[in-house]
Amino acid sequence: MTATAPRSLAARVRSLPGWAALLLVYAASRVYSTTLLGSMFGMAQAHDWDLPSSRPDQSFFNFSTSWDGTYYRRIAEHGYPSELPVDADGFAVPNVWAFMPVFPFLAKLLALTGMHFDVAAVIVATLAGAGAALVLHRLVASVSNPVAALCTTALFCFGPLGFLLQVGYAESLFLLLTFASLLALVQRRYVLLTGLALVAAFVRPGILAVALALAVHFIVRWFSKDPFPWRDRIVIVVGGLLIAAAGLSWMLIATAVTGHENAYLETELAWWVGLVGRQHFVPLTPWFAISWRWLGIGGVILVLLISAGFVVALTRRSTRALGLDVVAFSASYGLYLLAVFLPQQSTFRLLLPLTPLLGNQTLWNSPVRRWVLLGTGAALQPVGVVMLWFLTYP
Repeated sequence: MTATAPRSLAARVRSLPGWAALLLVYAASRVYSTTLLGSMFGMAQAHDWDLPSSRPDQSFFNFSTSWDGTYYRRIAEHGYPSELPVDADGFAVPNVWAFMPVFPFLAKLLALTGMHFDVAAVIVATLAGAGAALVLHRLVASVSNPVAALCTTALFCFGPLGFLLQVGYAESLFLLLTFASLLALVQRRYVLLTGLALVAAFVRPGILAVALALAVHFIVRWFSKDPFPWRDRIVIVVGGLLIAAAGLSWMLIATAVTGHENAYLETELAWWVGLVGRQHFVPLTPWFAISWRWLGIGGVILVLLISAGFVVALTRRSTRALGLDVVAFSASYGLYLLAVFLPQQSTFRLLLPLTPLLGNQTLWNSPVRRWVLLGTGAALQPVGVVMLWFLTYP
């Protein structure tokens, strides 16, 4: 009787269930991102550089909850103010009303075990990032092929903004809920979609894109020859209205609590002052306002070219192969960004919900192209950590 040779590590990995192998990929990406963030933190400590959030108890975890994380900590510790914070001239200043409650609530809930909020926020974000990676893979696999699904997920985890999946931002939680909502839409599980989107509406802005994609889905099903039961029609309409209402409700809540009309919009506009001065919000104008301010007519032309390029990309046959729902959501989310967002350094992270578009099979049909894209993405992550985390907020 001969002894059986031990299986190689690669063979053992290949024998794992799909979800377990994906979690290994995600775990490896967290080692990579943690190494990059830890190296930056260590260098700052060694050379006495100023950190993004200067606090007396400097640690790797409060470095990981810099920028927006400081506002989430304030929400967890003090809630939302009943009076809108304003300057001497009566204009709103940056404050916690720009941030929504689900992420800090979950971190605070975990902190009840005795851990510090910063640690809890990192744990919540990291776990949500794992969930987002798993759901993204399943979503892309359902509309593309296994190779595209795996490569898209790997680029999502290791790419330039991969570190955001573990820092004290609501991004990874929003991505988890958004990808899950989109997967539910693809699977026509409308009640589940509605529940997920309603929670996402109070994680961060942007869920109105799901409501618009659901409307497109409804119209296409209405005019298609496929069966469209009345139950589905009613659930879609009710769900879409609930999601749209939830997506707009934070503005009403901020006004009701503070008694200040347009409290939420004025808070958001407070972040615009350094870039475009005092502004009144008009939908579909922010991109043109900042491009005109800094680049003149050339900037306006650039915005028009970017918009046209996005439309062309969505209408390509290889993109349309991802299916109506992915394309409709991507178009809706792109319209949302154009309508309400002022482009700045945070533009990059706000593009992350468009990650399912990377499931386009033509991106991954060449082994050489796969390694170039994945290698370039991983190589750009240290640049992202320095430029978008240490020097300025993402």
